[in-house]
Amino acid sequence: MKSTVMIVEDEASLVTMLRYNLEKEGYVVTEAGDGEEALMIADEIRPDAVLLDWMLPRISGIEVCRQLRRKSETRNVPIIMLTARTEEADKIRGLNIGADDYITKPFSMPELMARLSALLRRAKPREAKGALSFADIVMDLATHRVSRATKQIHLGPTEFRLLQFFMERPGTVFSREELLNGVWGQDIYVEPRTVDVHIRRLRKALNETGGIDVIRTVRASGYSIDATTQSDQQDAAE
Repeated sequence: MKSTVMIVEDEASLVTMLRYNLEKEGYVVTEAGDGEEALMIADEIRPDAVLLDWMLPRISGIEVCRQLRRKSETRNVPIIMLTARTEEADKIRGLNIGADDYITKPFSMPELMARLSALLRRAKPREAKGALSFADIVMDLATHRVSRATKQIHLGPTEFRLLQFFMERPGTVFSREELLNGVWGQDIYVEPRTVDVHIRRLRKALNETGGIDVIRTVRASGYSIDATTQSDQQDAAE
């Protein structure tokens, strides 16, 4: 089945170029010219992925991202922010709001297609059924559900993959580069700082249910999942 990609962009020429390249790759494309329209379309037909411009009429891209993440129907839909903003603080803000990736304009179309393909591939449940467990955390790989002490935890696609990577290798310390390669893939360029942002989001989600912080920060080394050691509570990059 073809994946549906929603383009949320008010620049007509860019929309035309994106549509052409997406349809060329076999995607079904739907468009929204402003944030309000994007939220309406997302309610009607849940897209498989969203290419979301930061600066939009009526409702900003940041607010659209925030609202999509609040709704159970679109909470796990991969979102790539498209923006002319190049400051690291803006990138971190976009990722903290819930975006899975961030690409600045002007961008390489092959790179965008590769990032989109990687996100869609990893957002789909693995063929293998079953569950992973660590301490009081349980991951159902078939339904993509996570619970801790029987309480359901809501994770975005990237945080789900990150937690799965850790739970498959408990106690092992991974550097940012190893996490980038293992979770994002070697064919995709993502800044190492992105790892810290998603670690914080994962840690926050897991800790909302109470219990010890199982995400361990090892200064100058990286991260691991470890139920025997309390986290430093601060990412090593901070």
